Amino acid sequence: MTDTSQSAADERLKAEPFFSRLMKRPELGAIAGVILVIIFFSITADSTMFSLSGVINFMTPASQLGILAIGAALLMIGGEFDLSIGSMVAFAGLFFGVCVVTWQLPLIVAIPMTLIFAVSVGAVSGNLVIRSGLPSFIVTLAFLFILRGLSLVGLKAATGGSTQLRGVREAVEGDWLAPFFSGDAFTGLFASLAKMGLIENFKNGTPKVPGIPVEILWFIAIALTATYVLLRLPFGNWIFASGGDRNAASNSGVPVNKVKVSLFMLTACCAALVAIITVIDAGSTDARRGFQKEFEAIIAAVVGGCLLTGGYGSAIGAFFGAIIFGMVVIGLTYTDFDQDWFQVFLGGMLLIAVLFNNAIRKRVTGER
Repeated sequence: MTDTSQSAADERLKAEPFFSRLMKRPELGAIAGVILVIIFFSITADSTMFSLSGVINFMTPASQLGILAIGAALLMIGGEFDLSIGSMVAFAGLFFGVCVVTWQLPLIVAIPMTLIFAVSVGAVSGNLVIRSGLPSFIVTLAFLFILRGLSLVGLKAATGGSTQLRGVREAVEGDWLAPFFSGDAFTGLFASLAKMGLIENFKNGTPKVPGIPVEILWFIAIALTATYVLLRLPFGNWIFASGGDRNAASNSGVPVNKVKVSLFMLTACCAALVAIITVIDAGSTDARRGFQKEFEAIIAAVVGGCLLTGGYGSAIGAFFGAIIFGMVVIGLTYTDFDQDWFQVFLGGMLLIAVLFNNAIRKRVTGER
């Protein structure tokens, strides 16, 4: 063996420094962002923000956004966008509300029907993107308006002119499946912890936090499942390959079109799940449900390390990106700052995340 081949082999076997490997992790920016936000509110906010009740307060909206953000992150890793996620929340909420209120269906029927309905719409938009060759940005932007308009028209038709459908809470009351999509989990455990004085309670002994809202459990479960799929299953490799280099992936036997369509279906399913959870919690559905959530979900995914060009990202990054949003939107209520600063935060975080991710991309690819 020549000296050149020996040095090449040695270069391939050379262990990469820990810091270099750490800098290439897509979720690094989001984790750093969480730390910075915690430090900021530790200084500026009321101390109760980081009590158990305060954590639950900001984790609840973070979970609802996070479910959408994880679906958006997987789709972005696959090289596509879906700007209709927020409108799908409203449209799926309308369909679910009609199922339980107008048609009086039990949840064991209404929930699968709603998920199948949303997945079907996602399949339509995904196939339009694949077959037409149009950018997913344009196709799903059209669906954003189509679904929002259908939600308005449908609600007026279902209610006789109103843009809100009420009576959901009464319709699902007593249904054995409702606790899996609404309310708090582990209430008995939290009551016991309150009696032992391990968590805060009221004077009558009841805990200030009755349990963990179920959407938080859904959020964690979806984040763990998505991470497992991305890192451990062949389908995860297909997602990265489809978003990284479509032609190379196709030549390697990856069913790129099927992968992309399935990801559109997944984002629609995530939106439907959020619709079901929020509609049962609120006891009603309305045409503005999920308004502008598509932009927040995409920003959370970008903050979490997803590149706009596809092929790179992390479900755990989107998880932490959503938590940042939850901490800021709720944390501002614990401070003297005007809550409209949240809009400034959205734009600033997006810009910083894109610049950071671009620097990471150049480091990973060796581009100058």
